Amino acid sequence: MNMQPKTFTGVERAAVLMMLVGEEEAAAILQKLDPEEVRQLGAAMFAVADVGEPEVESVLDDFVGKARERTAIGFDPAPRIAAVMNRALGPEKASSVLARITPPEECCAIDLLDWLEAPDIAAMVEKEHPQVAALLLANCDPAVAAKVLELLPDALQPELMHRIARLGPISPEAIETLKTVVATRTGTAKQAGGLSLGGTKEAAKIMSSARKATEQRVMPKLAKIDRATAKEIEEAMFVFDNLLDMDDKNLGTLIRNVDGDLLSRALKGVDEMARERFLGCMSARAADGIRDEMEARGPMRLSEVLEAQKAIIQIARTLAKDGTIMMGGGEDDYV
Repeated sequence: MNMQPKTFTGVERAAVLMMLVGEEEAAAILQKLDPEEVRQLGAAMFAVADVGEPEVESVLDDFVGKARERTAIGFDPAPRIAAVMNRALGPEKASSVLARITPPEECCAIDLLDWLEAPDIAAMVEKEHPQVAALLLANCDPAVAAKVLELLPDALQPELMHRIARLGPISPEAIETLKTVVATRTGTAKQAGGLSLGGTKEAAKIMSSARKATEQRVMPKLAKIDRATAKEIEEAMFVFDNLLDMDDKNLGTLIRNVDGDLLSRALKGVDEMARERFLGCMSARAADGIRDEMEARGPMRLSEVLEAQKAIIQIARTLAKDGTIMMGGGEDDYV
């Protein structure tokens, strides 16, 4: 009785291909992936290391001839996978990836921030001076930094966001301190390279990537520390185009709470597609009225348009806080 070939997931199918192509080709593919994709694909490569010919033929039926020559993948996969990772990512990043996907007896050292998991970075950050911690977070991917922030003590979160937002020119001594911290905590040599200096936009990216509950807890406390900075972060977190992330029902509710004159001024600064999205949430008569008003206005100063858009954003935020509308985007909490 013939056994049916194993059914692979998408990432496992990709892993089979990676194990069959040459190191240079595999490395070229890895270089185009983000860290999480590299981790998933690398782990899958270990999982399919002993794949047999039937499975290879089912996954790569367009390359049966080549697959038959190389179906004996049941050798120790570590050297080949390490070689591919090193060629694609360099030894430091490769060792970090391998640290999470290699069986325990072959685990390698952890390395650079972009390739660390949030709990590892949180453990590192919590032991450092808040200014060093802020610089560390500013150099993480915003989504990762948001997860790290949520793992830190509540009392520390507003101060870190304030420091990130206010980060300015960094002295060479501070940069060396940061490199030393990363090298000490990860067990790797210090590496040169670009350094993010933080700022309001960086703080806004981190806050936008955090859960809604985190934002609602941190921002009021940050406002008590520095109201102006908190306002700058809020403004950077949400721009007029973000209103398009709302569904038609919520966008329609917002529009009904906005004066027609204000809306017509704000829509002068958006493209046709975005404009029609707003007008599509209105009655045909009301939409025609806004179009006529916009046409009658003629050219407007950009400052006037931006002021109108900011006013509508503020209305939207007020309605969202009251529970009248639900803002789109982000990872909101539901119960």
